[in-house]
Amino acid sequence: MTASETKEPVSADAIAAGGDADSALERLSVEGLKRVGPKVAERLARLNVRTIQDLLLHFPLRYQDRTRLVPIGALVVGAEALIEGEVVESTVVEGRRRSLKVWLSDGPAQGLVLRFFHFSASQAGFFRPGIRLRCYGEVRPGQGALEMIHPEYRVQTGDVSQPDACLTPVYPTTEGLSQSVWRALMDQALEQLGRSPLSDCLPRETLGGASFSDLAEALVYLHRPPVGADLDELQERRHPAFLRLAFEELVAHQVGLRRMRLAQRKVSAPILDGDGGLRQALRRSLPFALTPAQERVLGEISADLAEARPMQRLLQGDVGSGKTVVAALAALQALEAGWQVALMAPTELLSEQHHRTLAGWLEPLGIQVRWLTGRHKGQERADLLDAIASGEARLIVGTHALFQDSVRFAGLGLVIIDEQHRFGVHQRMKLREKGADADCVPHQLIMTATPIPRSLAMTFYADLDLSVIDTLPPGRTPITTVAVPEGRRDEVIERVRRACEQGRQVYWVCTLIEESEALQCQAAEESACQLAELLPDVRVGLVHGRVKPSERESVMGAFARGELGLLVATTVIEVGVDVPNASLMIIENAERLGLAQLHQLRGRVGRGSVESHCLLLYRAPLSEVARERLGLMRSTCDGFLLAERDLQMRGAGEVLGTRQTGAIQLRVADPLRDQHLVAPAQRAADLILARYPDLVSPLIDRWLGDRELYGQV
Repeated sequence: MTASETKEPVSADAIAAGGDADSALERLSVEGLKRVGPKVAERLARLNVRTIQDLLLHFPLRYQDRTRLVPIGALVVGAEALIEGEVVESTVVEGRRRSLKVWLSDGPAQGLVLRFFHFSASQAGFFRPGIRLRCYGEVRPGQGALEMIHPEYRVQTGDVSQPDACLTPVYPTTEGLSQSVWRALMDQALEQLGRSPLSDCLPRETLGGASFSDLAEALVYLHRPPVGADLDELQERRHPAFLRLAFEELVAHQVGLRRMRLAQRKVSAPILDGDGGLRQALRRSLPFALTPAQERVLGEISADLAEARPMQRLLQGDVGSGKTVVAALAALQALEAGWQVALMAPTELLSEQHHRTLAGWLEPLGIQVRWLTGRHKGQERADLLDAIASGEARLIVGTHALFQDSVRFAGLGLVIIDEQHRFGVHQRMKLREKGADADCVPHQLIMTATPIPRSLAMTFYADLDLSVIDTLPPGRTPITTVAVPEGRRDEVIERVRRACEQGRQVYWVCTLIEESEALQCQAAEESACQLAELLPDVRVGLVHGRVKPSERESVMGAFARGELGLLVATTVIEVGVDVPNASLMIIENAERLGLAQLHQLRGRVGRGSVESHCLLLYRAPLSEVARERLGLMRSTCDGFLLAERDLQMRGAGEVLGTRQTGAIQLRVADPLRDQHLVAPAQRAADLILARYPDLVSPLIDRWLGDRELYGQV
């Protein structure tokens, strides 16, 4: 059985009837749990949670310590805390942003404000003086008193309840699934685990003598850590329970890679050995010379394209290193051989930028660059599709529209995928399949601006060949980076005003890290409202994950055209278009992000001739790790150096995070933190393939599912 042929979940009744020979939890549907009706099941499925096993492998993002009450007088700004107090008064404050303020006190002169921006009339009437509340939330500075924004709360009756007996997990979620629902479901899943353990996919001899804990024991500990558990070890996923699961996941990944390589050897690709005429013509027309790093990478790609086996090459280069011209020369080699080329970008705006750049270079050579996106409709779209199907259109740039069923190629020889982590596995597969003919598939060049240490890339992209552009072209404008405490926010806003008055443009990135996308978007909306109020002469735009793609493209386009002075955004702008006039980047809560993501965000500025600046706005107190990260960001703009340093830092895990690569989609393991487990996992994978073939599919089904297919892209 392959990963794509996993069995459908079965009902609780079917399991109870003894009609299934597999371990129950691998196939027991979550719909058998209390509180899981069709709507909740649909929401869980968005996160690929369909069985009890899936639920147990849905691990907390972080943990909250609700095991002790903290006196209001002892609260520290930036910390999360459990408090208890009596409502003194509540009032609805009118203004630009209407809010409900509740004054809570636990003793003389010891008070705190609970603030709610989203509230009902009944909620406003609920907070009557004298009611005793127990609340949990993040402590923030306010006007004259500390505040908690939208804290969790419950009424304390006459019976004094004890704090929680274990650390409280906070799970990744989606709209409609609160943390209380997750915890209730997990309680039921853990109860099921006690009655029917998951099957063990790691025979004792594969552990190489390591003293890993039992699978069930590790799961219980991670979902319900006891009082006294090392919170730092858990938050950074260095606890032995996490390591046990990380090891099994790495074994599954290595088993999957080995299966993929066997499958890849069975297919062939067209030989693209053009005469070099178009490539030489482009080189002569370029106003710059290629760097030695670009020349080296081009040699590697050119040799691959001339082979009868499909190239599967990952091209990584820092922001501004010149990947696009390398892609253009690779495309010309395929065009010289008489084959079509498709370049796919994740957004319409980025694809338009590629289309404009390639057209400027190649149309003087007689090559028409076609552009296909969702905006093309009616006869224009029909004509484009006919040109692609007939082979008249030879070089096509587009978005996800390229792999729609209506798009047919005459002879697709090379697929170039930019910012590969923004596409799903199946999207990339569909584009490859459009060029498939019997056992012949197109070559693939996959590009990323996320710097990855070579040793790690060779390990975790073992199914791909790796090319690295490790130097920047001369003449790039340096970016000055400074760290600024939250207390100097007014100075930062004044700096934004001056930049806009001078005709420059500014990014303001909100990076609130929470379990809910809704809260991230809410933070961006609040910042945009506040900045628009404080900067009345500046046109402010807003983009975040909940803005419709068409609206987001419209706002980004307006910013690119210079119609907006300030763009407030979440990290959706990490991958964006060139805006040479943007010279100032503000990143809020910078201490919460990793080096790789901070570096990617910073790369949005410094693209023009004017000196650019990046301000890292942070909240004190800083942890040692956060202080070191911000210091590194100030000291260098070298993405590869930052990646190597990230590798050395305790708790670093951002260089190859799930969100940034899309290639591995690891749930527990971290390629940097857990690198010491990679070699043992490779040995265990070889042992399982040789001696325990029956465990291969259960391992892949448990940890990878159909994501194993990534290696076939």
